[in-house]
Amino acid sequence: MNQPTAPRPLHGLRVIEMGQLLAGPFTGCILGYFGAEIIKIEPPAGGDPIRGWRVVEDGTSLWWHSLGRNKKSVTLNLKEQKGRDIAKQLINSADVLIENFRPGTMEKWGLGPEQFSDANPQLVYARISGFGQTGPYAQKAGYASVTEGISGFRYVNGHPGQAPVRPNLSIGDSIAGLHTALGITMALLERHNSGSGQVVDVALYEAMFNLMEAVVPEYDGAGVIREPSGSTVTGIVPTNTYRCRDKKYVVIGGNGDSIFKRLMLAAGHPEMANNPAMANNEGRVAHEVEIDAALAAWCVRHPASFIIATLEEARVPVGPIYNVADMMADPHFQARGLFEQVEINGKALKIPAIIPKLNKTPGKTDWPGPRLGSHTEEVLGQLGLDAEAIAQLQAQEII
Repeated sequence: MNQPTAPRPLHGLRVIEMGQLLAGPFTGCILGYFGAEIIKIEPPAGGDPIRGWRVVEDGTSLWWHSLGRNKKSVTLNLKEQKGRDIAKQLINSADVLIENFRPGTMEKWGLGPEQFSDANPQLVYARISGFGQTGPYAQKAGYASVTEGISGFRYVNGHPGQAPVRPNLSIGDSIAGLHTALGITMALLERHNSGSGQVVDVALYEAMFNLMEAVVPEYDGAGVIREPSGSTVTGIVPTNTYRCRDKKYVVIGGNGDSIFKRLMLAAGHPEMANNPAMANNEGRVAHEVEIDAALAAWCVRHPASFIIATLEEARVPVGPIYNVADMMADPHFQARGLFEQVEINGKALKIPAIIPKLNKTPGKTDWPGPRLGSHTEEVLGQLGLDAEAIAQLQAQEII
């Protein structure tokens, strides 16, 4: 793991993470990696459901050890007033709050932003939901799959005439988490000037909508609806995925004018490389079927390693389609430090590093996702609760 020699950029900031599953916890994971103190509030019975999702070993999801890194786990029963009162104390001690409940839930608990405007006016209050805090869809259930669909992302992701395809990831949650971390950082910078915090409102569908490139202006300005295009990109040729003789796939991006010429010469098609009708992207779009057929026929005659070596020598962007085993075996991934090792019950476990890379104050993993409630006594002790008071809360099932 990295060993920074200087304090990390968010050192000294206290963040309260409420909510569960992915978008809010991923936001907290990013901030904690770069030095913030993350106090994660979890329900006493079971904690965050991600602790039990997907591949589970020794009773805990392997994913949790990555997503829960650098966090202090505090259990609070927010269904009880005493639990909410303690949460309010913690929020009043914090710089940032992250919550990803359905809109109105925090207000129902007496923990909405207005509750902290006097006691903690510097608080940055980050809210993540499916459809945002306002508008006619605010109360709709907002899982990533649903929001990816309505955002327009799923429509363009797939093959013509077939059902839209989803990546085998909750990308809407992760993209929303990235946007929330960015929004929090900007709000903290603004607080440095104004002295006051603000609400950061992130909707999953809007985070995905933010990735839609030219889809809106192309429709409004020319009436063009971007359609699904399989493994190509509409209006940019050639850029595609091709199957090789060894049944591996390569991605080739040959859409620059000079790059295209080098690509087709390397592929044994000088007649295309020197064809004036294909010298620019507009012409290549008109000949997309012909160009793709030539490249597909070339790739299927050779193993992926040959295609990659040939095109790299010709200075054409090319690369393999990796699975996780390929990534972990790749020397460049290793050299760039994309894997960090933690210890779980005496066994080593690799988890992904988090970017961006900062050369003076890099982030790092201090500890993997902790046991449920393992920091409750420490954090509540900082609020002035002694051992007897904590024992009473345990007896009342508040913690």
